[in-house]
Amino acid sequence: MRRLEEKKVNFRFATAEDASKILEIYKYYIENTTITFEYDVPTFVEFKERIKNTLLEYPYIVCEYKNEILGYAYAHKVWMRAAYQWDAELSVYIDKDYTGNGLGKKLYKILIEILKLQNVVNVYGCVTYPNEKSDKLHESFGFKKVGIFENSGYKFGKWIGVTWFHKAILEYEKKPRKLKKISQIDKEKIKMIFFNK
Repeated sequence: MRRLEEKKVNFRFATAEDASKILEIYKYYIENTTITFEYDVPTFVEFKERIKNTLLEYPYIVCEYKNEILGYAYAHKVWMRAAYQWDAELSVYIDKDYTGNGLGKKLYKILIEILKLQNVVNVYGCVTYPNEKSDKLHESFGFKKVGIFENSGYKFGKWIGVTWFHKAILEYEKKPRKLKKISQIDKEKIKMIFFNK
């Protein structure tokens, strides 16, 4: 693990131009771990589109250090039906050489604070197991384990289970507030979230 000078770590929204570096981080997890269930590394064009499509509705953020992207995180829909619109799933990936610096925790904190501004009520994490680091990350934020799906994926010659984590980040109101797209959020409020990481 490489150590960082915390004051030089910066957080911002991802752009389509970041796709190459973000994909390089993700590629390691596809090819060497069961953390993601993808088998094949997406093409640059496909991955760029994923980032652009996410940013139409949800936050997609990166962590930079000396102008290098060391990690990223984003939120996306969990399920498609209208009644699920107040739910979002979170994903976070850190460059393999920089895990253990607390970057995942900071990215998650930023994501959750932005999602509150969007009026998202429930956030979820889907984690393959065993994955002690990810379990600890979710538990540190007060997520609860709400389901275990045994042997739900097959990769690298073995069956792998997943754990679902859940946390309510806003109150359950009788009439929930209208969900906002990321573009509808006050940019000054988002700046403050990035600044106060």
